[in-house]
Amino acid sequence: MSRTRTAILISGRGSNMMALLAAAAADPAYPAAFVLVVSNRADAAGLAHAAAQGIPTAIVESRGRSREAFEAELQAVLAAQRVELVALAGFMRVLTAPFVTRWQGRMVNIHPALLPAFKGLDTHARALAAGVAEHGCTVHLVSPGVDEGPILAQAAVPVLPGDTESSLAARVLAEEHRLYPAALARLAATLAPTLAGDHGAA
Repeated sequence: MSRTRTAILISGRGSNMMALLAAAAADPAYPAAFVLVVSNRADAAGLAHAAAQGIPTAIVESRGRSREAFEAELQAVLAAQRVELVALAGFMRVLTAPFVTRWQGRMVNIHPALLPAFKGLDTHARALAAGVAEHGCTVHLVSPGVDEGPILAQAAVPVLPGDTESSLAARVLAEEHRLYPAALARLAATLAPTLAGDHGAA
């Protein structure tokens, strides 16, 4: 079975990365093969977890560099591992339009809100302030516009009386950990036939 060679990009603890790796470890037929975890921060705690799972890791530092220099190195690292699909998992860096366009249809993100509502940061606090009845998370393809790419899957949770930002975030995160592995599997399975013999990251 051909599995889509997938890299995960993180900036911190990588809880969604852990959910993805766990899903692949539990299912030999999981259609994404995780071949690399990359962080733009050397102190990202998720790197140690990935290494403990036997996944190759790399650090491409973003601080103090131009976006062009950062992305050129990131592209080279992805190409060296013949990556075909990129999953952003708590990757706190906005990528440029040329980089995103290069990976069009092959870069996916999970966002802690029901897009198109609450794009950007502080989604849980904003949802509470807006008084919405439900909140949730969205898996979407990455496009040049922040949190604007085509939606692949969503999961909703109720906003309960007395919810705090922390309690709502915890409930949404549990759904993220369920939704992302399933949505990524569907995308990887769809891409595998079209990518056979074509490691498009070069």
